[in-house]
Order: sequence, then C-alpha cells, then structure tokens
Amino acid sequence: MAPITKECDYLVIGGGSGGLASARRASGQYGAKTIAVESNRLGGTCVNVGCVPKKVTWNAAAIAESLKDARAYGFSFKETAPFDWTTFKHKRDAYVKRLNGIYERNLSNDKVEYLHGRAHLLSKNEAEVVLDDGSKTIIRTKKMLLATGGHPTIPQDIPGSEMGITSDGFFDLEKQPKKVAVVGAGYIAVEMAGMFNALGSETHLFIRHENFLRNFDPMIQETITKEYERQGIHIHRNSSQSKLEKGDQDNWMKLHYKDSKGEGVLDIDCLLWAIGRSPEVEDLGLDKAGIKQNEKGQIIADDYQNTNVDNIYSLGDVSGKVELTPVAIAAGRKLSDRLFGGSQFQGSKLDYTNIPSVVFAHPEVGSIGLNEPDAREQYGDENIKVYKTNFTAMYYAMMEAEEKGPTSYKLICAGKEEKVVGLHILGIGSSEMLQGFGVAVKLGATKKDFDNCVAIHPTSAEELVTLK
Repeated sequence: MAPITKECDYLVIGGGSGGLASARRASGQYGAKTIAVESNRLGGTCVNVGCVPKKVTWNAAAIAESLKDARAYGFSFKETAPFDWTTFKHKRDAYVKRLNGIYERNLSNDKVEYLHGRAHLLSKNEAEVVLDDGSKTIIRTKKMLLATGGHPTIPQDIPGSEMGITSDGFFDLEKQPKKVAVVGAGYIAVEMAGMFNALGSETHLFIRHENFLRNFDPMIQETITKEYERQGIHIHRNSSQSKLEKGDQDNWMKLHYKDSKGEGVLDIDCLLWAIGRSPEVEDLGLDKAGIKQNEKGQIIADDYQNTNVDNIYSLGDVSGKVELTPVAIAAGRKLSDRLFGGSQFQGSKLDYTNIPSVVFAHPEVGSIGLNEPDAREQYGDENIKVYKTNFTAMYYAMMEAEEKGPTSYKLICAGKEEKVVGLHILGIGSSEMLQGFGVAVKLGATKKDFDNCVAIHPTSAEELVTLK
C-alpha cells in the first residue's frame, strides 16, 4: 500500500510540552495548518515519567515526613499498615492517563492534526511517519520543529547494568523496593533518593565526588548532602560501579562498587541509574536534512531556536539549552509567535537568563541566577557581596535537636547598586517561595529593593528581606 501524502504549514515532531505548546499556538492562535507527531504518550517526559508523577510521589513522601513529625506536636496514632505503594502507583497512573486525554483534546480544540507514530526525516521539508498499524504517511511541510526530547542513559561499560532501572522505570515499580541503590548526583538522583528514603526504603546514593547537585551553589551542595546523611541516606562518595549481578534471593542483585571507604558488594532489590540523559535522535534521520549536532548528540539551535537548516527549528531537551518543562513551553510559544504571528513578533525569542529552578529534595532547593563561584568569576571578587543566613525554621520548634532540618538562604549581589544576580534557598516551602522572588530577580531587583519590602512574620521567607 502506497504511503498517504499530507501537506502542512508546520510539522511538529515530538508531543512533549514544548512541541505541543508551539503547535497549539501556531494553529489555534494564528491558523497555521499544523500536524503534530508523537510515538509515545502525549505530554512527553514531564507528564508521563517526569515532573508530574514525580511531584505526586514527592507529595506522598512529604506526607510520610509529616506523619513522623506529628508526634512532636502531640499527635498520637498507630500505623495499621505500611505505605501502600501499589495502590498509590495505580492511582498516580490513572491521574497521568487523564492528563494524556486532556492533551489530546486540547490539540483537537486548537485544530492541530495529531498522528501517533514514529517520524523520520526524508529531507529538509519532508518526513515519513510510521503509524501504529505499520502504514506510512509522508508529510511535506513549509516549516518543521524538532522537539523530540530525551531519555535516561544507562552505562554501557558496566556488566549487568541492564538489570537496573532509570527514572522512567521508577514509575513502573509495582512494589516498593526494600533496599535501593541510586547512582548519580544530579537533581533526578537526589529527588529519587529522597522519595525512596522518606517512604521507608533503605537508600544508598552513589556519587562520584564529595557532594551532589554540583551545578548548584556550594551552600546548597554542602547543606543538602549533610541533611541527607542526617536523614539516614547512605552516601557513597568518590564511588564507581564495576558490576551488577543476580543476587542470592529472587529479584535481588549484587552491586560491586568502590567508594572512599574501599571496595564493597551491596545486596539490593532495586538499582536506579540517574547518570544523565541523552537526546531522542537515534532514528530521526537528521543526516537526511543536514542538521548539525553537538558532541552530546543534541541538535544545535541558536537563541531563536534556528538550526543550521532554514525553516527547521529545535527546542527542549533535544537541543539541551535548559532542560526544564516551562522553558520548552515558553520557547515553543515564542517560536510560533515569530513564525506565524506577523512582523510585530519578528524578534520574539526566549530569554534564557535568570530561569528559576527547583529540586524537590527533602527539603526543597530553589535557585535563580549565578552561583557564588560563577558570580565572582564574571564580576570579580571586589564587585560581589554575599548575604547569607542559616537558621531553624519555626516548623521545627516542637522537635528535638536531632530531628530538626536546616534552612539556608543566600543572596549574591553585584556592583555598587548591589543588583541581585543570584538567589539560592534551601528549606521547607522553597519551591513555592522561589516563584515570587524569581520575578524580582528577573526585573533586576537590588538588595535595597529587598530591604524595602516589609517582612511577613512569622515566615522563613522574611529572612530574605531582612538579611544583614
């Protein structure tokens, strides 16, 4: 059977947050004939195996912590059964499935044609889509967006590594592991380890250096690493893994490793690799269109999301600028404004500076702007002034000293006007807190602006406007 041929103004390959945002803006707001192609579930990593189910799980972990803390406030109760991981997992799956349906309805409402299949480029203005039933559709397009996202990486040089799971596999776990090894030091590893531990799994975190979250400010790195140890997470510093093999019990494994204390073997029933992510480009056919990639395989795109090929654009995780869902959404909408919105949008692009980000660790971490070493390098030591504080949040007032978690805040200011060029916070409520302070930093607030804001008492956030 000969392939069906379709034509459109805008072909979007990738049904994640960025691709869908761009497709809907192009079609729904500007009337461009748009086709969106996705080979997996709509919503991409964020909705299916990322931000959304992660935050739901983090909520469960936070509730577990609250139940533990409640005794210090005078509550007395008995736990009649352990956390029901399986029931929770199925309810979380159902929630995600509802979101998939909402995304598909939104495409229909904005008159975006949706094809479920795998796309491969044939040329710079043509792609072949292999649909679920094996049939093929050829799409000729005037403009094309590549927003295929990424996938977790599994090490290829460690025997038995395929016995482990990734963050994708975390959301497929039907039963709660008893003893977990998480390998990695980025935000995914830290979030997964924190959730496992709070929900009752014995958790081992293997990192290559002394601290984790090494792209964050040193204050964050040092404080959260110590806090994870206080909470009972086993941190294996300066570690490497040499082999993963079947264990003595069914569904158990033996992890052979080396860390700062020497060599060892750990019996575990779950290993989660969180060592990084790779772009989803393996069978995309980039060479057919002459699209350039960097050394990581990511599609090279400029600040306007242009690739090196005219009328082909890329954004989101596959291009690797800032791998955050709201960044991809904002970039996708800005791109469609520029491509289809008329001359008033000809300069439309996302500003990639001062993007706030949060790590849903235990406690939460928030950051916007430069960390202290980068600020000193960019502005010079003599032009940087740092304000910071460490304190115990009032939430812990009723608890014993060994049960109290840290709160640490830092403002990094540059120049005579003391413009805030970095803000870093760790502690309860940091995720919600950062959004508002992020607006201030984005607007160019100074230390004086912070000082001029009357504090809200009693809160942890007031410390940011009373720093001395």
